[in-house]
Amino acid sequence: MAKKRSSPDEYTRPLRRILLGLLVGALVALFMVWRIDSPRVERFRTALVDRMVPSFEWALVPVTKTFDMIDSFQSYASLYDQNQELRRELQQMKAWKEAALQLEQKNARLMDLNQVRMDPKLTHVTGVVMADSGSPFRQSVLLNVGARDGVQDGWATMDGIGLVGRISGVGQRTARVILLTDSNSRVPVTAQPSGQRGLLSGDNTVRPPLEFVEKPDLVRPGDQVVTSGDGGVFPAGLLVGSVVQGADRRLRVALSADYERLEFLRVLRSHAQEKITDPGSLIAIPASEAPEVQTEAPESVGQ
Repeated sequence: MAKKRSSPDEYTRPLRRILLGLLVGALVALFMVWRIDSPRVERFRTALVDRMVPSFEWALVPVTKTFDMIDSFQSYASLYDQNQELRRELQQMKAWKEAALQLEQKNARLMDLNQVRMDPKLTHVTGVVMADSGSPFRQSVLLNVGARDGVQDGWATMDGIGLVGRISGVGQRTARVILLTDSNSRVPVTAQPSGQRGLLSGDNTVRPPLEFVEKPDLVRPGDQVVTSGDGGVFPAGLLVGSVVQGADRRLRVALSADYERLEFLRVLRSHAQEKITDPGSLIAIPASEAPEVQTEAPESVGQ
């Protein structure tokens, strides 16, 4: 008869049971030894710990390194969060800085408006520039004051230093200002100290020409230019700018107003002008005031 082959499980199963029994017995014996309260057993436990624990330091190194890595990662994550928070605060500080600079500029312009010395009879209303025309052929700005504020056509407007233009078009809540640089602007001015009168004509440039001067030789670069008051449109004595000589050898005026940063404008309430209801009275003399003219009777031809 052929012998039956024995399978490996027939040997490994009993061996596993034996090893498991020995391990359980050793653990029970260790537990009993560890629980026994005796000086000899205490000395044995101390000697066992001193003998075995230092030998397992190499096994604790990976665990220690792992915990160190976890702590480092947590620290890195905390630093990253702090860095992101600092970036957000820096962005907010930049926005606050920009807002502070804008408020400082507005405050400076308003202070300039308050420091301008003018005729005490000239009252004013201050408006904020809302928009400009944006056209190379028409230079004007729009203010947030209008008829409800008593603004009228023809009134002069100034920034913190000099004359800017005049009101041309009034709505209920807004008013348009034609700048001195506009091609439709004509302002009678006087050059000081020579006292020469002329006409500031806008030509859509930042330095409009000074025209129709009686004696141009008496006007020199650097002379101050103010409004003359001729025509009754602008009050006399408002600062316009200073005389300069252009590249074309013409007399021009460097305007004192800062046209690149027009933000607040002062609208001057001009003196009321006498309205002309009868244009013919400017030429014809009223009959009541006409002198009497005596006429002699013609002599007869026959005498």
